[in-house]
Amino acid sequence: MSKILKVQNLHKTYRSGEHDLNVLNDVSFEVERGETFAIVGPSGSGKTTLLGLCAGLDITNEGDIWLCGKNLADLDEDGRARLRNENVGFVFQDFQLLPTLTALENVIVPLELRSIKKAAEQGKELLAKVGLEDRAGHYPSQLSGGEQQRVALARAFANKPSILFADEPTGNLDDETGTKIEKLLFELNKEQGTALVIVTHDLELAQKTDKSIRLRSGKIEESYS
Repeated sequence: MSKILKVQNLHKTYRSGEHDLNVLNDVSFEVERGETFAIVGPSGSGKTTLLGLCAGLDITNEGDIWLCGKNLADLDEDGRARLRNENVGFVFQDFQLLPTLTALENVIVPLELRSIKKAAEQGKELLAKVGLEDRAGHYPSQLSGGEQQRVALARAFANKPSILFADEPTGNLDDETGTKIEKLLFELNKEQGTALVIVTHDLELAQKTDKSIRLRSGKIEESYS
C-alpha cells in the first residue's frame, strides 16, 4: 500500500475577535490507498475542520498535508480545486443535491464537468448500484432522505475518486436507513478500491473502519487500528 493522505503536525487557528481560537493542535496521521479511516469525537472537537483541511477546502496555519502525493501547501486555490476534481469524492450529512436537477442529472454533474462521454449511461449504472434505477427522473424533493443520500453516494463515486471524504454521512437518517447507507458506502468503497475518510460521532460506525482517531479539543486523544 502507498499513502493517499498524510497529515503531519497540523495546527489550525481562527481569529475570534481579539483572540486566537485553536481548533487543531499538532494532529498527525496517515491513510493508505484503499483504507477506511474514521475521525471521531464530540461536537466542537475539530472533526469537520480537519476534514476540510485534508480535502484542501481550507489551508493550515502550521503543518503539512499530502493528498494523492501532493503537498497542499504547494498548490494555489485553483490547483487544489483541480486535485479535488480529479481525485476526491464527497458525501455530506445534508446530501447537497441540486434541487432543480433530477437524480440522474445530479449524479452525472461531475462527469459532464469533465466532458466524459456516455455520462448518462454511467450515471444510470451508478444509480442501479445504489438501487435507484427506477428513480432516475425524480427530483430531490420527491425522494426520501435515504434515497437522497444514495443519490449523493452515486454522485460521489462518479469520478472514480482515489479518496472519499464523508462528513456524518448518516447523521440525518434514522437508524435503519443509516445502517443501509453505511453498508452501501463500504461496498462501493471496496468495489472501487477507494480510500474512505469518515467524520462521525458514531462509535459503532468508526469501529467498522480499518483505523480511527479520536479528537478532543483539537488534539488526538486516542488512535485505533
